[in-house]
Amino acid sequence: MFIKIRRDTLIILLLAFILILCGRLITYVAYASSDEVTDGVPISGIIVKGNDVVPVDIIRSNVMQSGLRDGSVIHGDILKTSKKEISLQDAIQTAQEFAKRSTVPGTSVAPISAADVQVDKNTGIVTVTVIEDFSSVELKNTTNQG
Repeated sequence: MFIKIRRDTLIILLLAFILILCGRLITYVAYASSDEVTDGVPISGIIVKGNDVVPVDIIRSNVMQSGLRDGSVIHGDILKTSKKEISLQDAIQTAQEFAKRSTVPGTSVAPISAADVQVDKNTGIVTVTVIEDFSSVELKNTTNQG
């Protein structure tokens, strides 16, 4: 009926149990005594809509250059990046300008005529809507005809 356990094995098991219990207790106490710090809302991702020819990665990387990238945090109407603090509206306007400069890979053709950038202050998701218009693009033939 009883399981035979040697005394030294029982002591080792009890010590392990006590160590685990103390570790959990210390973790809970440390969490409960820590100050609540509001870190703001981190930028969690960039969604690109409306593009057909210009790749999403190019538009996304251009928008990230304005400060709307991973690691940036929104505090109300302020965007804190790793290097500076700027107004969220300024970052949005800069992102719109940078999105318009996106080109087709391997060319200097920039078909994006309009861009709209929206930032959700609750989730940190940046939505970029672009309009590609090839009728307004100037194409130049720079090859030599020799």
